[in-house]
Amino acid sequence: MRSTETLTRAAIAEAIHSRLGLSRAESLAMVESILAHMCEALSSGENVKISGFGTFLLRDKGERVGRNPKTGVEVPITPRRVMTFRASQMLKDRIAAS
Repeated sequence: MRSTETLTRAAIAEAIHSRLGLSRAESLAMVESILAHMCEALSSGENVKISGFGTFLLRDKGERVGRNPKTGVEVPITPRRVMTFRASQMLKDRIAAS
C-alpha cells in the first residue's frame, strides 16, 4: 500500500473475506462489530488496548487560556476529553523496518 492510500472498513472486510473465507457480508459485519465495541468502550470512558498494535487512551484536559494566533486575543478553552493513540513497540518496529 502506498502512503497516499487509506485503509478502509471495506478493505479490512475484503482482507478477512480472502484470508478466512467468510462471506463478504460476514466479514463486514465482523469489522463493524469490532469497531462498534471499541466505540462503546471509549464512549464509556475505557481505554482500548490491542496487543501488538497500540492503545487508544482517553485524557481529560482542563480549562485553559488559549490565544488567537492572528489577533493575539486570549480566549478561554473549555475542558474536554480527548483521545490519543500510542503505538506499541512492535508496531513502531514494523513501521521503521518498512
